[in-house]
Amino acid sequence: MRLTEIHAALDGLSLRPSKGLGQNFLHDGNLARAIAAAAIPTPVPFALEIGPGLGSLTRPLLERCENLLLIEKDTRLAEWLRDHLPHDRVETMVADAVDFDWRPLMQRGPFPLAGNLPYNVTSPILRNFLGPSSPISHAAFVVQDEFATRLSAKPGGGDYSALTVRIQRLWSVRCIRTLPPQVFFPRPAVNSALVLLERRPPRVFPPVRAAFFDELVHRGFGQRRKQLRSLLGVDAKVWGAWCEGNALPESVRAENLSIAQWVDLARALDVAGGGEAQHDGEEFDVVDENNRVIGRRPRGVVHAANLLHRAAHVLVFNSRGDVLLQKRSAWKDRAPLLWDSSAAGHLAPGESYVAAARREAEEELGTSLDVEPLGKISACEETGFEFVEAFTARHEGPFVLPAAEIEDAVFFSPHTVDAWLHQRPQDFAPAFPGVWELTRTANARRSR
Repeated sequence: MRLTEIHAALDGLSLRPSKGLGQNFLHDGNLARAIAAAAIPTPVPFALEIGPGLGSLTRPLLERCENLLLIEKDTRLAEWLRDHLPHDRVETMVADAVDFDWRPLMQRGPFPLAGNLPYNVTSPILRNFLGPSSPISHAAFVVQDEFATRLSAKPGGGDYSALTVRIQRLWSVRCIRTLPPQVFFPRPAVNSALVLLERRPPRVFPPVRAAFFDELVHRGFGQRRKQLRSLLGVDAKVWGAWCEGNALPESVRAENLSIAQWVDLARALDVAGGGEAQHDGEEFDVVDENNRVIGRRPRGVVHAANLLHRAAHVLVFNSRGDVLLQKRSAWKDRAPLLWDSSAAGHLAPGESYVAAARREAEEELGTSLDVEPLGKISACEETGFEFVEAFTARHEGPFVLPAAEIEDAVFFSPHTVDAWLHQRPQDFAPAFPGVWELTRTANARRSR
């Protein structure tokens, strides 16, 4: 979009760019196309843009995706975009990207994200969209040059910060190019930069609880000049052993720890988040086609031979009627990184289904639950050859998730789950569709 076109559009709207909304409109077409190419290197069905303004980046993005969702905070600009872009391919939502609810977009993911971000809210926007459950595959952002430097910083320098560590645990960050002030209207006082964030492959770092990790890093960088141990309040013996194991002096400061060392420190200090993803030596009751116990075998043998066995699932609902789903850890041997019931697991030898449901809730969510029967599913290939009994429970959270077993847990509306499961069944663990169908059947019976 040329500068003259921007002026004409703003005049037509009687609109002066708002510094509070970070409205600096890009008017260099070549740069807009370069940003679009970084965000969407190959054609995709769907993409998301934050802060489209007058559509300078939107148009080249549309050349690379079939459908585009725009999040624009300014109502006047949103209306202008609706009037000037194809309705059949572009949806414009008036919303604040800082607290935008991305959960209904799970059915569209994974998808790319692009945007010319307002400088004053860049950090909270990234926190909202780039967490462990995000449907974003990769993102290309125009941000303040200084922010880009912090985002991509390496350990040991003044630019390396809590933001750096939190983002880089999940995403690799690369600065693509600098954008001078003169390519925007009005001109910002500083240079901008195009950064590309790509989701790290699974298992780059060992599992860690995201909430604990982020809080630990926040405290560690709270006062940069202080030694890390004094900021974290770690026991002297524990701290000394950890530093020795990582070949670090006990006087080390936050900025001297690599991402891997921050992960290792979190794992060393987080008592609640420990444990293994699974125990191959644990034993299950093996059952016949009528769900009668006929023996007992180790987990590895049961799964390898597809022997019939038992499992309990729990669906936790909050007071709004949303259901908690867990994203399975990348370290699980079956269905890694797929979405599943709130809590689920095999019955121990001689254990009842209801006892297993309560135990799994305690182990996987860190809380005691009163469970109610929901229904049963016969063993089949889809259930992993498990006879399943499902239960429901009520709880608002928060939950303590074992990092090796659960990547994250999020409340979703039933409508979102329905649409997501219909569009992308491959995102879910094999037994989940059957368990979810039990809830829909139960709701249909109650509504008669």
